[in-house]
Amino acid sequence: MHFPDVTLLVTHYNRSASLERLLAAFRQLDCSFENIVVSDDGSRPEHLAHIRSMQAHYAFHLVTTPVNKGLGNNINKGQDAVATPYTLYVQEDFVPQEIFPRVFSDAMELIREKPDLDVVRFYAYFVYPYLEPVRNGFSEMIFKWTLPGYRKFYYYSDHPHLRRSTFFSRFGRYREGIKVEATEYRMMMSFLANKGKALFYDRYTTVFEQINSTSEPSTVRRNFWRESENPLISGVRHLYRYTRFNLDYLFTKRV
Repeated sequence: MHFPDVTLLVTHYNRSASLERLLAAFRQLDCSFENIVVSDDGSRPEHLAHIRSMQAHYAFHLVTTPVNKGLGNNINKGQDAVATPYTLYVQEDFVPQEIFPRVFSDAMELIREKPDLDVVRFYAYFVYPYLEPVRNGFSEMIFKWTLPGYRKFYYYSDHPHLRRSTFFSRFGRYREGIKVEATEYRMMMSFLANKGKALFYDRYTTVFEQINSTSEPSTVRRNFWRESENPLISGVRHLYRYTRFNLDYLFTKRV
């Protein structure tokens, strides 16, 4: 199944075997795109050599940088290389599943018919708390500042999603020179402040699988305070997030 007007944008760093697995999975599903852009964040020479050896087989455009500049720069330069109206953004450690072609076709139909729709999300670690069913297993994500809890703020995510390639003009560029979590957080706040609109696939673990193998583990190192399940630490973390998210949302500048 070919998807015209769509570029597959893959961000990569030191996991060339994972990148090859991702591209091979799309081919096995008989999915092709108008273009493929691989944005590399200064990987080691052996990984760059492997990537270049794959180019003839998978016909992608490689965007590189001589040194690691972080997630924000990697997404920015990758998105700059996209020339199609739509972008499917996927990090290299994800693998599309059997239902991807059908679900993605439905997503393309929805984003084409809804001019105010900015993003369609395919993966998450948990279900978004406020959803309104649309069709074909997709729901509209509902954000209102007055709704209870802080999980409503997790509206935007760097997990696999379809978006309009005019994304930067609506929400600004990704912040560079900061940690991965901060980069995603700032874009999340910009997306909300600029009244972005997104759909969420209800069966959010069935379209993509995230795989971190022992040979190519995750390159992101999480902070102890973010992950600890100690009741006291967890309680303090939830209170901190609730307070900070609300304050940051109120004071985030609009593009």
